[in-house]
Amino acid sequence: MSDETPICSAKGCRADAVWVLAWNNPKIHTPERRKTWLACEEHREHLSQFLGVRGFLKDVVALEEWEARDA
Repeated sequence: MSDETPICSAKGCRADAVWVLAWNNPKIHTPERRKTWLACEEHREHLSQFLGVRGFLKDVVALEEWEARDA
């Protein structure tokens, strides 16, 4: 992991990320593949809904928990 503070993936947002939204597009990704977007508290719901209506959202996890999984 980089020394830089992760920032929100929402367009134009520069806030610190607090959440990881794990997703995949079943038309192009294998079922176990997870791509990630990062979200601040303000944009978590919006980004989750965007992925959810497309059937892409698989999991929403606190950034600290996600990083602990990878350690």
